[in-house]
Amino acid sequence: MFDLPAVQAALRQFGFDGWLLCDFRGGNMLARRILGLGERELTSRRYYYAVPAEGTPRKLVHRIEQEVLDHLPGDRHVYLKWQELEAGVAELLQGMSRVAMEYSPRNANPYVSKVDAGTVELVRSMGVEVGSSGDLAQLFEATWDDAQWKSHLDAEKQTTAAFDLAWNVIAERVRNDQSLTECELKAIILDHFQRNNLVTDHGPIVAVGPHSGNPHFEPSPEHDTPIQAGDFVLIDLWGKLNQPRSVYSDLTRVGYVGDTIPSEYETIFTIVSEARDAAIQRIREAFAAGQPLQGWEVDAAARSVIEQAGYGARFVHRTGHSIGQETHGNGANMDNLETHEERLVLPQTCFSIEPGIYLEEFGIRSEVNVYIDADRQVHVTGGLQKQVVPILARTPA
Repeated sequence: MFDLPAVQAALRQFGFDGWLLCDFRGGNMLARRILGLGERELTSRRYYYAVPAEGTPRKLVHRIEQEVLDHLPGDRHVYLKWQELEAGVAELLQGMSRVAMEYSPRNANPYVSKVDAGTVELVRSMGVEVGSSGDLAQLFEATWDDAQWKSHLDAEKQTTAAFDLAWNVIAERVRNDQSLTECELKAIILDHFQRNNLVTDHGPIVAVGPHSGNPHFEPSPEHDTPIQAGDFVLIDLWGKLNQPRSVYSDLTRVGYVGDTIPSEYETIFTIVSEARDAAIQRIREAFAAGQPLQGWEVDAAARSVIEQAGYGARFVHRTGHSIGQETHGNGANMDNLETHEERLVLPQTCFSIEPGIYLEEFGIRSEVNVYIDADRQVHVTGGLQKQVVPILARTPA
C-alpha cells in the first residue's frame, strides 16, 4: 500500500524535491510495485505520478486510461496529444529542481535504470535535475515487514533440511552401490520442497566435480553426471513459502563423497569461508558503529581475502545479491565487480553473502543470508558452514 507520508519523509531524508514515477507497458517494474500496480494488468499508455517532498501528489494519465492511478492520492491531469503529455510533465514538475527517478548515471547499475533516456532528457529539458531513486526504491520495494522476516525463517528451516536430506541420500546410495545422478538429486530436493510447502522459480543447482566450477551450472538430461565415491558436490538451493508476499531463503553448501576431505578442497574452502566471514564482519562493524555502508564495500571486504590468496581471477561474480519475493530482489547488491554498487545497505533488507573460487576441476561457494532488522541488528541465516561436509562420515539418518 502506497504510504505518502513515508515517501515524503524519505524524499526529505535523501535531499529530493520530488519523485517522478512513470511507466510504459511494464518497462519500470519498480515504479509499478511502489505504486501498487505490480499485480495489475499492464496499461497501453504512459502514466506519470509526481510526489513532492511537501504537498499534494500530481497524476498524469491518458484519456482512455484515466483510472490507472485512481487508487493513489493526488490531483489528476489528463492528456491525449503528445504535446499535452509534454506540457503535463512540465506541470507535474512545477516547484521541483531535483527529482528522483529510476535512473543510474551511465547505466552503472542496471537494477535501478528502468527509465528510458528520452524521458530523462524530457525532464532535464524543463530545467530539472534527475537523481537516482536507488535508495528510495529500496525503502519501498526491498524492505521486509515482520511477517516476511518470519516467512524467511520458516523457509530457512526447510532449505537447511534439504541439505541434510541430500547428504543422506548420497551416502545411502553410495554405501549400497546404487546409482544417483545430479538430476535425480535435484528432483529429490524439489520433492522435499513440495512436501514442505516451498516453491522456487527454478533450480536447484546440484553440481559434481568440474560442474561445480561453473557458478550457474544447472543439471539437465544432456549434462547429467553420476554422484560417486570420491566426488566433490556443490548444492545451491533456494525456496520460499507458497503464500503471498513470502520471501526466499537462498543457501549453498559443499560436500565430498568420502570419510575425510582431501587437502585441495579444504584449502580452497578455508579461503572462501574466510572471505564470507570478512564480509559479514564488515557489515556488523558498520552497523555497530552507526556508519553508512554501501554494497560495494561489502564486496570489497570479501574479494580482498580471495585476491590476497591469489585467486582473485577465479572469483567471477559479485559477493551477494538482494533477496526478496524473487530470489534476486530489488535492493542493494553486494557488488564491486559487475557494478559499483553505491546503494546503501538498509535496515529491514536481506541479501546473500556467497563468495566463491571456481577452478576447472571443482568450484567452491559458501552462501548464507544476512538480514538487517529494524533495530539495525545483523542476523545471519542458513548456518556458517565450517568445513566441507564429509558425506560418508555422516551417521545414517
